[in-house]
Amino acid sequence: MKKRALLSVSDKTNLVPFAEGLDKLGYELISTGGTLKKLKEAGLPALPVSAVTNFEEILDGRVKTLHPYIHAGLLARRDEESHIAQLEERDIAPIDVVVVNLYPFKETIAKEDVTEADAIENIDIGGPTMLRAASKNFRDVTVVVDPSDYDSVLEELDNNGGSAEFRKNLAAKVFRHTANYDAMIADYFVNITEEEDPETFTPTFEKVQSLRYGENPHQKAAFYKEGNVKGASIANAKQLHGKELSYNNIQDANAALEVVLEFTEKPAAVAVKLMNPCGVGIGESVVDAYQKAYEADPVSIFGGIVALNREVDEATANLLKDIFLEIVIAPSFSEKALEILTVKPNIRLLETPMEVDETDTKKVVSVIGGLLVQDRDNGSVTANDLEVVTDRKPDAKETEELLFSWKVVKHVKSNAIVVAKGDQTLGVGAGQMNRVGAAGIAFEQAGDNANGAVLASDAFFPMPDTVENAAKAGIKAIIQPGGSKRDQDSIDECNKHGIAMVFTKMRHFKH
Repeated sequence: MKKRALLSVSDKTNLVPFAEGLDKLGYELISTGGTLKKLKEAGLPALPVSAVTNFEEILDGRVKTLHPYIHAGLLARRDEESHIAQLEERDIAPIDVVVVNLYPFKETIAKEDVTEADAIENIDIGGPTMLRAASKNFRDVTVVVDPSDYDSVLEELDNNGGSAEFRKNLAAKVFRHTANYDAMIADYFVNITEEEDPETFTPTFEKVQSLRYGENPHQKAAFYKEGNVKGASIANAKQLHGKELSYNNIQDANAALEVVLEFTEKPAAVAVKLMNPCGVGIGESVVDAYQKAYEADPVSIFGGIVALNREVDEATANLLKDIFLEIVIAPSFSEKALEILTVKPNIRLLETPMEVDETDTKKVVSVIGGLLVQDRDNGSVTANDLEVVTDRKPDAKETEELLFSWKVVKHVKSNAIVVAKGDQTLGVGAGQMNRVGAAGIAFEQAGDNANGAVLASDAFFPMPDTVENAAKAGIKAIIQPGGSKRDQDSIDECNKHGIAMVFTKMRHFKH
């Protein structure tokens, strides 16, 4: 009996050469819709599915392959005599190769003007059903979902029909593909039904690249991109120059990007080391902003990551090239800047949009055996949100400085303290077991510049000791969430030293 191959694809990349290869290997071709038309135009002797099922397509093509003559041909076990007998009794021919890729649901929902009706119409039913049936019966059926596998499939089929192990690997790929497809549909329905905490959580990610190793050389790692994420993302970044990104590069680059996205009105520059900002500056120009970020901590920035929210120009590039940096991230680079920076072979230059994807609302963190899922920390405050709790009120300039430092401390590992003056950080204390220790690091880094500066704390002061030390350093204003049972102790300490303090009533823990 002549072997049969069923082809029904949305992505028609290299379809015709592959079908020609199947034809040369003696396979009878069966097809549907646009795929059949494409094969016919190429002069290939393809049969419509209706010739096999004796049943015309109905419901505008919604039902065409959902038929026992198709699925019995896919699911019949060739080593089971009763299965073969039932096929012969009903004059059903086995199907040996299935080539299917699915309606473009992902591409459809990515369109800005997509309607719910369009999205639902692009949910494939027959395709996944055929893929799953063929994959379940991989011992006898070769199933192909990815055009990049066409050449290897033809090579295998030419070698006595290929090995069961090869077919098993193709089936495994299919189940990953259909799981990804269904997860996107599930996520779409979670969004349109506004379900906040569904009983199952099924995120799906697509591989960007294998990584040389993880945080340490003995750890394997890979980088995956979330479904249809748009806008500012390292997963969307275009690498213009430099070595391949490492696991730690990606973590640090993401941290830098998250901080720089806080600033939109003016040029901003952020230097990050070990996922914490070590220097942040804003200015009238990108070179001015970078100079401030560099001067904030010229030691820690060495070997770090720099993110800028404006195009890198020639003047900024000349400063960037003077020190060793792992990565520079920006929305664009001028031709002259690229000419200057690409002289350094190892620096990685990443170009990424700076627009935030408003649909990317959840943050996911893995724990042993599970996931923690929460809303992203998009909380922010304005001058009108601040509650002045001390006798002295911050003046307009101090208020600007407080809000600037508040945007930065949000992205520093807790316990976190940021000391700032003007449009520049002076000291950052990150990840300490107590707030006094974090403040001590920030004051030491700021040195004499702390005199007349402001201080931001990611959480409240349970004791007045941080305020005492702030007063000794010369801090003139403090921003913190408030909410401690002993808030009054800190307020009294501020009043004692003439320090202005405001409460945000919003905490920014970052564990």
